[in-house]
Amino acid sequence: MDKLDAPVSTFLDQILSDVADELSSTKARRPAHEVRTMLGDAPPPRDFHGALASGFGLIAEIKERSPSVGPMRAQNVADAPAAYEESPIVRAISVLTNSLHFGMSIERLAAVRAQVSRPVLRKDFILDEYQVREARAFGADAILLMANVLDAPRLAGFYDLARELGMEALFEVHVEEEIALLPPGARVVGINSRKFKSASGFVGATGSSSKDFTLAFDAFDIVEKLPSDALRIAESGLSPANLALARERFHAALIGTSLLRDEAGIRACLGQFEAALAVPQAE
Repeated sequence: MDKLDAPVSTFLDQILSDVADELSSTKARRPAHEVRTMLGDAPPPRDFHGALASGFGLIAEIKERSPSVGPMRAQNVADAPAAYEESPIVRAISVLTNSLHFGMSIERLAAVRAQVSRPVLRKDFILDEYQVREARAFGADAILLMANVLDAPRLAGFYDLARELGMEALFEVHVEEEIALLPPGARVVGINSRKFKSASGFVGATGSSSKDFTLAFDAFDIVEKLPSDALRIAESGLSPANLALARERFHAALIGTSLLRDEAGIRACLGQFEAALAVPQAE
């Protein structure tokens, strides 16, 4: 193959390769039979779908860093579980469990869940049934399933397993073509405005940036194409200033970086989101 004709390696390709390596190490350290045994001691699942259906609110995230912008503010991360638990607009909590790119772990998810009463989403690049069972074993109430990572059979198979274990799934799409891959029973579907297949722009992989160059808000325009009976989630890049846009068309918004990097502190930032949602919707 001519070098000019070779496929462009995207940052998503690198992340998935790293996730596969990390997963192999985890399986060696904690074999599948141990995870299955742990399932018997897992705390009862909380209703992720029901929490999001209760009225527009946030899925508030916890992560140490992001490949798109770099480190979060340490104090915000430390304060996040208590702040989210106190907030009247936080419906659920998203916890990253990837180590290399987000500085987190499945053990961190278990620790966060023990501190809160909200349902907890395992946000990671799920590639294997092992990760689905591992999520429930450590207390996750829902998992992220990405249509730009998984084909239709695996999306359906992992969802069936998640439901069998008592969990929900947040299906994630980026473009209209991915919607067709979702199983007919998908109940929660998010649109991520982040361009994970971009070959550049992930400055946080090696440094820090005040601006996220990987966002494309026109992705949200496919919202009317989502399954009509599914809860619709707006993901990535939202702030108090543009939350009204999401509120008009979605059932919830997944917010991470805005909360976790705010220099005034996470509670102050949550207060801005709460104020934005206190404004009556236009008729």
